[in-house]
Amino acid sequence: MGEEYRAKVFKSGNSLALRLPAALGLKEGAEMTLREDKGKLTLEPVDVLPRKIDLTGIVGTMPWLKEIPREDFDDSPRDWHLLNGPQEK
Repeated sequence: MGEEYRAKVFKSGNSLALRLPAALGLKEGAEMTLREDKGKLTLEPVDVLPRKIDLTGIVGTMPWLKEIPREDFDDSPRDWHLLNGPQEK
C-alpha cells in the first residue's frame, strides 16, 4: 500500500472541495475520475490526449501567412541486416 495523507473538505462557492496535498504530485487543472463504492472514494487521473489545433477553417483569411512548400525527401536505402547483430560466418 502507498503513502497515507490527510485531506480537508471545504466549501468553495456552492460546492464542496477536497484540498489534496502537493506531495501527491498533481498539477493544477489535471482532470481526475472520482469513483464512489460503498462510501470508499477512488481518484484516478484521466488519460487526456494532446489537443491538435485545426486551422482548416481559417486558411486564406490571413494574407500575410504564406503556404510553406512541401519538400519531398528521397527514401535512402537502409542497412536492415545490421539490426540482427553480428552474423556468424
